[in-house]
Amino acid sequence: MAEFGIGTSRPASTMSVLYSASRPLRRTVLTNQGSRLCFRKSLHASSIIYNEAKSSEESNSPPAPENDTLPLLNRPLGVRKRPTTDIKPTVERIKDFMNHDALMAQRRHLIKEAGKGYFHDLNMTRKNGGKTWIAPKVLIREDKSLYLPNISGTSLEDGEKKDTTTMCFGKISILAMIGTQISEAHVKSFTYAAHPRFSSNPLYQFVQINLQENLLKSLLVKVYSRSLRGVVPRELRPTYLISNQNMEYLRDPLGMTNSKVGYVFLIDENLKIRWAGSGDATLEEAQSLESRTAVLLKRLEEKKEKEKLARSEEEATGAAQA
Repeated sequence: MAEFGIGTSRPASTMSVLYSASRPLRRTVLTNQGSRLCFRKSLHASSIIYNEAKSSEESNSPPAPENDTLPLLNRPLGVRKRPTTDIKPTVERIKDFMNHDALMAQRRHLIKEAGKGYFHDLNMTRKNGGKTWIAPKVLIREDKSLYLPNISGTSLEDGEKKDTTTMCFGKISILAMIGTQISEAHVKSFTYAAHPRFSSNPLYQFVQINLQENLLKSLLVKVYSRSLRGVVPRELRPTYLISNQNMEYLRDPLGMTNSKVGYVFLIDENLKIRWAGSGDATLEEAQSLESRTAVLLKRLEEKKEKEKLARSEEEATGAAQA
């Protein structure tokens, strides 16, 4: 029997047998390759037709409005504890700092903030201009509403130290939180109709807080406060505050999730947030702010009239008894 090794050749009869046996297999492979190629071509053509049809359908369909994807504000904004101007003693502040619930809340906040990039707020303005919720169409009920936390700053009028707790108590206030030129435009889109209408009412005021939590930016704003006075109307300077207060743990309760966006709050005479708006206002939101402000002013005027009438009756009764 012949052996096959390196340098040896196969017999002719054996080679012919192997070649004839491999021909059906070769035909099968070629047939399978051809069918696969045809299938790929047909699949590629189908995908091209589908993509063209989809693109033409999208181009012909009207663009969906951005605000359709935004939810309504579904919770009261603010803090549960009534604000005060009293400074807590050191012992009480240490006790609050060591509170277990406060520590857990601080930990959750730090974990949440750690996942955000440096340009997170700026990048979020690309979608809906940074607007994340739609203002409510009605007032938040008084028994469900929360308090505006105390925010302090220096007045643009004379540099005097002021705070929102003292300024807003007993009045109906539209309070705007600004910090950038974009946020100023956002606030104007809300207040262009409401402020001119109620500016002459003694029970109304428009409070603007230029919030600069960054120390360097805060110093720059204070340095250029003189030029800022030339931009802000004279009648609004006493209620225009420049603040560098740390709002890190108050942003979520106030719904202020983006530092580049402007926020507007409607505050009643008891320092409660009864309405809020964010970002660029829609026509319905601007009208809602105007109508809700009118409702609160009317209620406060009626309350003042009742108090005045009751006071006059008490004085008349006291004079009659005397």
